[in-house]
Amino acid sequence: MSFLSAEFLLFTAAIAVLYYLVPKKIQWIILLLASWIFYAFAGPKLLVFLLFTSFSTYACGLFLSAAELSASDRKQKKSRKKLLIAGTLLLNFGVLFVLKYMNFVIGNFFPDRTPVNWILPLGISFYTFQSAGYILDVYWKRTKAEKNFFRFALFVSFFPQLLQGPIGRHSRLSQQLYAPHAFDLTRLEHGVQRMLWGYFQKFILADRAGIAVTEIFTNHTKYGGITNIAGVLLYSVQLYADFAGGMDVVLGVAEIFGITLDENFRQPFFSVSITDFWHRWHITLGTWMKDYLFYPMSLSKWMGRFGKWTRKKFGKRTGRVLPIAFANIVVFLVVGIWHGSGWKYIVYGLYNGILIALANLLEPLWESMFHVTHINPKSRAMHLWRILRTFVLVNISWFFDVPDSLKTGLSMIKGCLTGFTFSVLTDGTFLNLGLKKQDYLILLFGILTVFIVSLLREKGHDIRSDIDKKSLPVRWALYLFLFFSIPLLGMNNVAGGGFIYARF
Repeated sequence: MSFLSAEFLLFTAAIAVLYYLVPKKIQWIILLLASWIFYAFAGPKLLVFLLFTSFSTYACGLFLSAAELSASDRKQKKSRKKLLIAGTLLLNFGVLFVLKYMNFVIGNFFPDRTPVNWILPLGISFYTFQSAGYILDVYWKRTKAEKNFFRFALFVSFFPQLLQGPIGRHSRLSQQLYAPHAFDLTRLEHGVQRMLWGYFQKFILADRAGIAVTEIFTNHTKYGGITNIAGVLLYSVQLYADFAGGMDVVLGVAEIFGITLDENFRQPFFSVSITDFWHRWHITLGTWMKDYLFYPMSLSKWMGRFGKWTRKKFGKRTGRVLPIAFANIVVFLVVGIWHGSGWKYIVYGLYNGILIALANLLEPLWESMFHVTHINPKSRAMHLWRILRTFVLVNISWFFDVPDSLKTGLSMIKGCLTGFTFSVLTDGTFLNLGLKKQDYLILLFGILTVFIVSLLREKGHDIRSDIDKKSLPVRWALYLFLFFSIPLLGMNNVAGGGFIYARF
């Protein structure tokens, strides 16, 4: 059941009505049943994988609690817990590895063998990472183990966030899921408002830009130079509007049920560095990697020994930064692999990790340069320059994300450099990419709308509060504008075929 379908809207409306009609103490049961029914629409057999992750993680949490109570010897207790955690993580990430990455391994290391036609369960990366975070949080005593399996299953499978996140934390989400919620008209209005904004971005921007992106990247040998650059810029529009729009739909649906999920975007294209970009883009993935991979690795004994060695060899400052740089490269290698199986994703992750590592290592050089040249690093001009520089670096990374292979991506980068000609701006090339003049005008209108909203948010405006302060006719005029613009200006999902991150 696609988030973009009329069936999903009817399903959500029906569940919301039932949710607020039943006794409040069983509202969470309605959400659990709705979540399992929703997932079963993708294929009843795929529900087995979701239930396997739910049960294995739940059991691990209980065993961790039992180990805490039963083991008198501290070392025995710790080793038992680590064994439990390692076994559960191996099981769940093993399933993810086999289904998502095994064919990549077979193709590269056993080319004579026939790849297996695995069926990838929807959202498996999201619910696997969320479940893994729960296990570690129980171990680190950041949250208590859930004793009721069905309550825990709701945490893993809550249907709005199931397919594309955000990656939730048990300590913040569980009590919201199980708590009673009274019907609130303002909350309903806010939820629908956010859903409309999400669909506006998806249908008007993402799916429209996606038509040209598909044409350019599929037939890359026909194009080069400005067309390739236009393709990657349009992909920025497509990916942001698709993913951020999808998050708005997810958060809007959750809000209708009285549940506030974590924000996943914060004006990422106003970032002043790649590090800043990843603090604003797919925020819950970044914080997951920071809390469960970066910090444990940085604070490990072997990293401490590596830090001592680097300080002796390269001095105090460089020796302190090198371990952090190494940890960032490893983290973003994992981020790249998380995005998909293929060398292009590995390079995508390494590209981001190396840029962040270099930024940390070269920071003294930039400081010296600013001092010598008397440039104010906090000036508005430098701020704008950093935003532009980061935007360019981010768009270069898309060449490792969108094409069908790493070879294609490198070929397109080369085409940008060697096939650069301005004639494509006047020879009709852009009108042969599947879009008409009016489509570019609608794209421009949509981009400007999103830019203005993002700029207001960046300046500290609470858009939702600003809308709430308007009179009822003004609010309804805005809602009706969004509602009717979607079918009138949208592409009816011709290019999208669903949200991009739902494939993860």
